[in-house]
Amino acid sequence: MKFCSRCGANVKLSIPPGDNRQRFVCTSCGEIHYQNPKLVTGCIPEWEDRVLLCRRAIEPRYGLWTLPAGFMENEESAQQGAARETLEEANARVSIEQLYTTFNLPHISQVYLLFRGSLKDLDFSPGSESLEVALFREEEIPWEELAFPVIRETLKHYFQDRENGLFIPRVGDIHWQSGKNGAYTVTLLENDS
Repeated sequence: MKFCSRCGANVKLSIPPGDNRQRFVCTSCGEIHYQNPKLVTGCIPEWEDRVLLCRRAIEPRYGLWTLPAGFMENEESAQQGAARETLEEANARVSIEQLYTTFNLPHISQVYLLFRGSLKDLDFSPGSESLEVALFREEEIPWEELAFPVIRETLKHYFQDRENGLFIPRVGDIHWQSGKNGAYTVTLLENDS
């Protein structure tokens, strides 16, 4: 950030009085520009023993499979955002149910809120951000072609919980570890294991 969105003057990084971290502060009007994590919301669209996945038509991770999800918009709830993203990416209508997983991704300043959702009907098709959409049983999930760790972790727990007959909401952190192979670690709150 170089300029203040309020008055157009230059900004500089400094720690505002009473704060404990650097922020962009306007050198003219004093406006403090906070930068906060992005919220991503989506759902697991369920139909009987299958879930709906979307094959991405956009970067990042073009061509890989994911659950319908995306950034929340202003003036909508997380549930509304999950339903909207499902409609946009899969032309599918869902009833949003339980908040199922909340994952913090500090390395990219994002928080994922994924809900369980029931498909209202089988009238779905690829939206503009999807190459294709399809229903999958657990044994059909393209595990090696999933786009993001948060999707893999959510589906892994979803199928375990479905087998046990009890869906347990989970909260955790996903940390990326750079290196030769690039890997991630998942830490769940203790009572969510």
